[in-house]
Amino acid sequence: MKKNFILALLVILVAGASCSFTSKSFENDDKDKLLLDLITYVLERGHYEPKNLNDSFSSNVFDDFIDILDPTKRYFLSSDIREFEKYRFQIDDEIKNTDITFFNIVYQRLMKRMDEAKDIYREVLSEPFDYSIQETINIDYKDQDYAANRKQLKERWRKQLKYNTLAVFDDKVENTIADAGNADERTEILTLSSLPNTVNDKELEAEARDNTKNTLDEFFDFIDDLERKDWFVQYINTIVDEFDPHTFYFAPDDKEKFDIGMSGKFEGIGARLQKKPEGARIMEIISGGPVWRDQSLEVGDEILKVGQDGEEPIDIVGMRLDDAIKLIKGPKGTIVDLTVRKVDGTIEVVSITRDVVMLEESYAKSATVQQEEQKYGLINLPKFYVDFEDYTERNAATDVAKEVERLKEAGVEGIVLDLRDNGGGSLKTVVEMAGLFIKDGPIVQVRSSGQRKEVHEDKDERIQWDGPLVILVNELSASASEILAAAMQDYKRAVVIGSKQTFGKGTVQNVIPLDNIVRSNEHGDLGAIKLTTQKFYRINGGSTQLEGVKSDIVVPDRYSYIDLGERDQENPLGWDKITPADYEIWDGYIDFETAVANSKKRMENNPQIKLIEENAKWLKEQQDETIVSLNYNAFKVKEEEAQKRSAHFKNLREYDSKLTFESLKYETELFTQDPVLREKRDRWHKNLARDIYVEEAINVLKDLRLNNIKSSERKLASVKG
Repeated sequence: MKKNFILALLVILVAGASCSFTSKSFENDDKDKLLLDLITYVLERGHYEPKNLNDSFSSNVFDDFIDILDPTKRYFLSSDIREFEKYRFQIDDEIKNTDITFFNIVYQRLMKRMDEAKDIYREVLSEPFDYSIQETINIDYKDQDYAANRKQLKERWRKQLKYNTLAVFDDKVENTIADAGNADERTEILTLSSLPNTVNDKELEAEARDNTKNTLDEFFDFIDDLERKDWFVQYINTIVDEFDPHTFYFAPDDKEKFDIGMSGKFEGIGARLQKKPEGARIMEIISGGPVWRDQSLEVGDEILKVGQDGEEPIDIVGMRLDDAIKLIKGPKGTIVDLTVRKVDGTIEVVSITRDVVMLEESYAKSATVQQEEQKYGLINLPKFYVDFEDYTERNAATDVAKEVERLKEAGVEGIVLDLRDNGGGSLKTVVEMAGLFIKDGPIVQVRSSGQRKEVHEDKDERIQWDGPLVILVNELSASASEILAAAMQDYKRAVVIGSKQTFGKGTVQNVIPLDNIVRSNEHGDLGAIKLTTQKFYRINGGSTQLEGVKSDIVVPDRYSYIDLGERDQENPLGWDKITPADYEIWDGYIDFETAVANSKKRMENNPQIKLIEENAKWLKEQQDETIVSLNYNAFKVKEEEAQKRSAHFKNLREYDSKLTFESLKYETELFTQDPVLREKRDRWHKNLARDIYVEEAINVLKDLRLNNIKSSERKLASVKG
């Protein structure tokens, strides 16, 4: 989004906020109340479609906050809910008066109930589960009542834990039989009565319960690490979420994570960590980072202490993982000393020089695709990333431009741009990226509340790629992905292949640092709010909000019948339309309708597509099934049915398109230094070769190319005539 809009919004907010919040920050040292006041102020004045803070709003916040804290109804009692009920229609008044009584009461009760829950689950897991009796559990908790007392609550925990442990128990039974070499002794459906004599099911049942207990111990260990402020952020976001699903409050640490996610880089050592009782365990080493380059640490090593370049180290055992990570991360060029217990049990101090770490999986990557004698190109773009601090540093538009140029040098005859699962990102990058494929013209229209529309255009007449173009999308292609797909579809510049419609997010968000609204602040970093400030529209005038982009060629996928889109979110903004922009349809060589018609014929007769459709319906059936048996024999019968169905869909995983995928020259030169990168690319290429959507995209490119040849031949014949 343009900088001048952000500045204008801040001017509007700060103009009122400078007097509204300066005095309050001195009068009241309660940061929570200041946050509530600030965020309410921003929402009322900056949101695209502000909500009325009334009793209906209050009731929604009440229900949603309780549901978020206790979705499976295994903490609160019905008496707690009755006690909370007196606040159902008072939350709007509390917000207006910066009162947080409702939050405090619910938070304190939750902490009490969670402490009691520790005793309950330990009691339940101290006794064996009887898997021979016939009983069921309803895993749809929404319409279930809260437990009336501790006895009922314990029974709810018992069923939930038995359900959680059942699959673990079965795995142990299967593994024990396999280890004992008794696989041949199995009956068609393994039941408790048919277990081989070598299997001690009571011992395995105890081990399964112990596994479940360890998992819960780790979960509550994580919960114990949370502070009151973490729960308050959840309350704030319950309020914020009532405005729309994409408005969100970032606590200071979350804002940093958001920036890293958008830019795809951070300054640190280049390792992903997991909290363990004995320290922070290294779970993954990021290719190209300091740890990867030094080769001094490996996956499984545990960090015990962290020191800053020769200073006294700090023990991080028992420390919150986020706090430990803060100590480990730091500016490029600085040194961190890590006391590490190696996988072999030895302890040593490893010094690492911090650097900028690129999260390569966030960035665009490409490959060539060989089909018979023709070579095509595929670019995968996971998100529309950007560095907020320095746009020129690295962004999705410039990276895709580089990949297009590399594919041109490789001699490709068409390009597939894969935007599946791309949730969007920077609006500026998508406008620039669209300009790679057209001469010039509007890309997207944007409107603020009550304001005239703005048309964002590509003004650069250069076309980097004027050949055949296909864009792949699915239900999770959202926001900026939808802008690009919609623009290319409206220009008839590309054929869009994928799900019936994309996600349907047609709104624009801006991140507003709350510190910019307060003239003076005693409370430290206040974080930021991601605020829905505008809606965007296609150049044909229609919004992508709720409706998304409808593919030119609809190809079913496994999630075709599962609710995933914007229309399935809470509190989405509505669909509307505005006047179209002034644009001309692409006058190139593509025989668009013929290519689409040919593809639809192929899809109608493709057995693999029919199998995908059948699988999608089966997944929907599985999702809708909420009554589950806790009897082992019934569980095994159900599992056997599932295995048969899974075997029926085995071809989906083993499909071979016969296409050949290869990395470009610049990347293959990196493989000698980075075998991890080679492995990642090999895995990606294998998955692409099994991908029928990619195969059909290549077929469409081939049709477009043939139509180009036929069109040229017709033109040549016309000239000769």
